[in-house]
Amino acid sequence: MNPLLTDLLDSLSLTPRPIDRDLIVRAWEFADLAHHGQKRLSGQSYILHPTQVAITLALWNLDTQTIVAGLLHDTVEDGGAAKEDLLTQFGPTVTRIVDGVTKITDIRLTGSTEKEFVENLRKMLLVMARDLRVILVKLADRLHNLQTLQFLPAEKQVENARETLEIYAPLAERLGMGEVKGQLEDLAFPYVYPQKYQDLLAQTKELFAQGEKYIAKFKRELLALFKPQIPSAVVNTRHKHLYSLFTKLKRPENAGDLAKVYDLIAARVIVDMVEECYAALGLIHGKYHPVPYLGVSDFIANPKPNGYQSLHTKVFGPEGRIVELQIRTRAMHRQAEMGIAAHWQYSEVKAQGVSGDKLEQGVSFAPQNKLAWVKQLAAWQKELTSDQEYLTALKFDALQHRNLVFSPKGDVYDLPKGATPIDYAYAVHTDLGPQVTGAKVNGKLVSLDYQLKNGDVVDLVINRKRKNPSSDWLNFAVTTTARRQIQKSLKS
Repeated sequence: MNPLLTDLLDSLSLTPRPIDRDLIVRAWEFADLAHHGQKRLSGQSYILHPTQVAITLALWNLDTQTIVAGLLHDTVEDGGAAKEDLLTQFGPTVTRIVDGVTKITDIRLTGSTEKEFVENLRKMLLVMARDLRVILVKLADRLHNLQTLQFLPAEKQVENARETLEIYAPLAERLGMGEVKGQLEDLAFPYVYPQKYQDLLAQTKELFAQGEKYIAKFKRELLALFKPQIPSAVVNTRHKHLYSLFTKLKRPENAGDLAKVYDLIAARVIVDMVEECYAALGLIHGKYHPVPYLGVSDFIANPKPNGYQSLHTKVFGPEGRIVELQIRTRAMHRQAEMGIAAHWQYSEVKAQGVSGDKLEQGVSFAPQNKLAWVKQLAAWQKELTSDQEYLTALKFDALQHRNLVFSPKGDVYDLPKGATPIDYAYAVHTDLGPQVTGAKVNGKLVSLDYQLKNGDVVDLVINRKRKNPSSDWLNFAVTTTARRQIQKSLKS
């Protein structure tokens, strides 16, 4: 048996869901034949690439059809197969996923006009709205391509890496796939910002080495602390992804100072139940003083928009050093690492009494509230005829960093970075927007162009008699919903 096929079959044994191994073998042999004689720029046989993509998808615990699509994703575009061959041998679902991957592969940031670029983005969002597995195959494809980026011409290296930072890494984050986002960014970083990458690498090398020794000692103390009450608790350690650190250092409050970044090396406490998360937090604060001005973030009670849940605290650890701790259940950990892909995990859906046939449909188990933004963007395609308007909607409503904002009653609203009280008002209800005359954030009066931050509580000052918005609001409203409603009201 070919060693590549052996590696793929070995990876299938690690997934908890039922996999049709015979179909996987048939798809691999089909792909091997379709790519017969083809070589990658590295000089290796082409079949290596789809095999690696399929292995990644298997390790993400995706279903048989997605893994098969990963094997076949280049057979029509770059191989000797026809779409009809896929349809006949592997059915309409696999063919649709492969076709979707082919369509979004055309997206290019450079070398194309803005019109072409936006049109490709429109295609991608439409395809994603139909079947999210398309983008999961594409992310696995991009991950392996970045791992072999050194074999491309220099211009293509930068183009692919920049495209990754601007489109694919933000998409991975929006889908809650934190680990995949980090991997994509770190692989692209040295190509887009080579000097800054080298500088940061040199700056952090010794810090990471020292931090890992320190956190190993802290880990032993934590395990001893948990053993009597939460014996099943596990403590993992990790150091911050380099590109994430690079972006964090650019924030005004850090101003490039590594001493102000407290999660260079962090400890992660993983337990079985939600109750144990809070029990672990109590034990930690009982022994290590929390840092008063940094506080505790409860993303369990208030999950992030992409579904991320954890407790975050910063404490004075051994030797008085400030350490960040994340506390989560095992299910939350899978969600944090793999986001939307975690919802295809067989072990969880099986517990819900779902039949084997339905398990293979996979996509139906992705929670619909987490896909609302994809469906909203697909709906806007019919309304937003201007390419610039659609591109703005995509940047601010899909790929922008998100903040959680609260109403005085505790209702949670998911808004992009830069959103204002006006954007919040239109998110609450489109009829509420025009009636806004002022706003309080965290109990203090603010201007209507105030940029909301994560965790802000917004209390609007309303005049029920007011019917029309101010044209000035278009100077600072950022969400597509708010801007469209304001423009519509002003026209009428």
